[in-house]
Amino acid sequence: MPKPRTTRPAVGPRQLHPGAWWLWALGLGAAASRTTNPLLLLLIVAVAGYVVATRRGDAPWSRSYGTFLRLGLVVLGIRLVFALLLGSPVPGTHVLLTLPRLPLPDWAQGVRIGGRVTAEALLFALYDGLKLATLLVCVGAANALASPARLLRALPGALYEAGVAAVVAMTFAPNLVADVQRLRAARRLRGGADRGVRAVLGVGLPVLESALERSVSLAAAMDTRGFGRTAAVAPRVARTTAALTLLGLLGVCVAAYGLLGADGTGWALPLLLLGLASAAGGLALGSRRAVRTRYRPDPWALREWSVAGSGMAVAGLMVWLAGRDPGALTPSLIPLTAPRLPLLPALCVLVGLLPAVTAPTPPRSSS
Repeated sequence: MPKPRTTRPAVGPRQLHPGAWWLWALGLGAAASRTTNPLLLLLIVAVAGYVVATRRGDAPWSRSYGTFLRLGLVVLGIRLVFALLLGSPVPGTHVLLTLPRLPLPDWAQGVRIGGRVTAEALLFALYDGLKLATLLVCVGAANALASPARLLRALPGALYEAGVAAVVAMTFAPNLVADVQRLRAARRLRGGADRGVRAVLGVGLPVLESALERSVSLAAAMDTRGFGRTAAVAPRVARTTAALTLLGLLGVCVAAYGLLGADGTGWALPLLLLGLASAAGGLALGSRRAVRTRYRPDPWALREWSVAGSGMAVAGLMVWLAGRDPGALTPSLIPLTAPRLPLLPALCVLVGLLPAVTAPTPPRSSS
């Protein structure tokens, strides 16, 4: 008589751990924060877009990348408009046009509306806005590749309260949209109007009630499965957990500020490592309070290491190159010179293409 199976075999392709995708995207974002070269920033956007195009699934949240692209273009346009109307801290000699200047009172010294618009000021705004748009695109790539629900499931046990609240918040909006579409279709089938103020009043209350009821039901189901269970811990352990977590998060924030600056890399990187270690210790101690199990947790295997490592490698190499050759990553505005694509930083950015080869193809809903 054959023995029963003790483990369930894997069926079809598997999804990559969501934490690996976020580490990869954060690495690209950190690399983008170290340069204002528009060619390198556009190369980072192209790398993120290619990986999303090759490794994106067909889930509803996978379509968010286009929204972040449009949001980045809006941010870039707003930055250029502000540079036109309010000026720029970069002086310039190449005047493109002169706008009518609005006179301001004496207490508004240093602020102007209108006046001369120089090529240097516009290019400074363009580079600055493109950097911010690239950061938004990197976040959009992570949202399009990593499932939010699976990312919440991978949270440490110390963050289970935040995970339940985030699940309720993230499921409210999709349920709201689905209920609006369902009720509008029902009104059309009954011969009623689905547009106008009366239609909104007739649909609004049932939609809000149904969406909130679904979200609360999901939270109750998570609580039933152990998300709300806590274990008794000693007060000394609770205080130590809070102190380690708070100090770790403060250290990470201060280190992030130093890494984004021009001269803070010498002390910021050790402080970042200490902050991460302190926060990890606090989360490990806090996980003793959470008594819950995970059904079929996502594995962290060689593919996850390759994806996360490629993003971290891009960030580390760009930080190293920013200290060795800052001129290649920051094109000159005074005197005004055309940006060039440096070979070594470009090759470092191309390391971010590794997930397009090593990451598994996500399973389709039809399969």
